[in-house]
Amino acid sequence: MGLVTSTEMFKKAYEGQYAVGAFNVNNMEIIQGIVEAAQEERAPLILQVSAGARKYANPTYLVKLVEAALETTDGLEICLHLDHGADFEICKDCIDGGFTSVMIDGSSHPFEENIALTKKVVDYAHDRGVVVEAELGQLAGIEDDVNVGDHEATFTDPDEAVEFVERTGVDSLAITIGTSHGAFKFSGEPKLDFPRLKRISELLPGYPLVLHGASSVPKEFVDLNNKYGAKIPGARGVPEEMLREATKYGVCKINIDTDLRLAMTATIRKVFAEQPELFDPRGYLGPAREAIKQMVAHKMKNVLGVSGKL
Repeated sequence: MGLVTSTEMFKKAYEGQYAVGAFNVNNMEIIQGIVEAAQEERAPLILQVSAGARKYANPTYLVKLVEAALETTDGLEICLHLDHGADFEICKDCIDGGFTSVMIDGSSHPFEENIALTKKVVDYAHDRGVVVEAELGQLAGIEDDVNVGDHEATFTDPDEAVEFVERTGVDSLAITIGTSHGAFKFSGEPKLDFPRLKRISELLPGYPLVLHGASSVPKEFVDLNNKYGAKIPGARGVPEEMLREATKYGVCKINIDTDLRLAMTATIRKVFAEQPELFDPRGYLGPAREAIKQMVAHKMKNVLGVSGKL
């Protein structure tokens, strides 16, 4: 099938009340694990690259790895997406470099500045057949180059969301309803603002919404990491049933990164503890790749509802 935009993916997801998983990638094993899961689950897929991943792996390597993944699969649909593009230049670079989707994150700017920046990216992208995601409202938390304190986080205003979409022509919108980046999303009872989500969805019928910071931070992987030397007590994510509920109200894309990191790192820590003599990277990266695959397959089947939708 090759690289595609998310347009048709989101149309089907909205109608079917499921979400397409957008998984962050940083290296070959992560890409392989995610793609193998998508192939077996027969699920459309978004692979997304953050600014941090671009710095770490070099965007050319990541694009070529995704292209290689497509050559080794049968009819898989992959959208290659820039996650949290900070400015027009990085979005332009990704558009020119083969990405089929970019996110321009102007959420830290005042409303009018966010609109102007987003519109500039949308005009450039649409002329080249690339789709654009934007963000309105700010998520708390830390992930790669994104660092927003709780006091700076703001929920998305439904009326502003309508105006923003109409004036920018953006293809999808990341909204803020209580999720956050990183492994420490909730200190008390997990809660998402579903009335706000429902209102936004009512005002934008048929329009694809996006949830960032939507990892569930599975306790078993937090415990496994801590058992083998990590220090991440108290990490809590978004309950999976809340994510399933969100797909009923226009959420067509759900971002997952932290869960992949936890699964991969826990597996590597366990291998090192149980096989201290091991120094062949294949000996620990292979099991880590399998852990990524199993995690993604679980998300696709049991959380996103996207299995079999290819």
